[in-house]
Amino acid sequence: MNEHTARHHDVVGKKVVETLTKNGFQALYCATKAEAAEAVLRLVPEAVTVGVGGSWTIVELGILETLKERGCTILNHNAPGLDAAEKFRIRRAQLTCDVFLTGSNAVTMDGRLVNVDGTGNRVAAMIFGPGKVIVVAGINKVVRDLGAAEERIRSVAAPVNNSRIGLPNPCVKTGECMDCQGPTRICNVTTIIGKRPNATEMHVIIVGEDMGF
Repeated sequence: MNEHTARHHDVVGKKVVETLTKNGFQALYCATKAEAAEAVLRLVPEAVTVGVGGSWTIVELGILETLKERGCTILNHNAPGLDAAEKFRIRRAQLTCDVFLTGSNAVTMDGRLVNVDGTGNRVAAMIFGPGKVIVVAGINKVVRDLGAAEERIRSVAAPVNNSRIGLPNPCVKTGECMDCQGPTRICNVTTIIGKRPNATEMHVIIVGEDMGF
């Protein structure tokens, strides 16, 4: 990344942190993924239960092994070798974990978090249940408004995530949402978190690099 792009990312990232803060979130801007990883590790106590919301952004941080070494129990329904029943059990357990880590499909410039889920466990845990929620979003997730957030989800997040999971939904071939109706559809639940939920300690970390999809 050249210095001019980095400077622009800093300006945009810090601006959205201001609006997130006004909306009640504990918001922070980190210029790099490495800084964001350190920030998350500072926010997670030792030996607590940590839920992971199926986020590629969290995977990119590379912190899960470090958290395990600190005695944390990791609730990750995408861990290899799990059958459907175990995945479901882990998803339910995430709703009452000590700390929930997730990304966001989009973050608007006026400080709203926009997400679309298939099962709903990720967005449910973001809103209520875990003692602390930490949302990490790369600068590529920052959009102008709700309309742009929806467009980003339809044309980027949904097709790429379908491809990542290996689902046969039509957006994988067309490159954009086709409002499919099949049993493997993953765009079923849409949430807009406009203000920090009353009972949730919610941190949002904006990163000045692209992260996730």
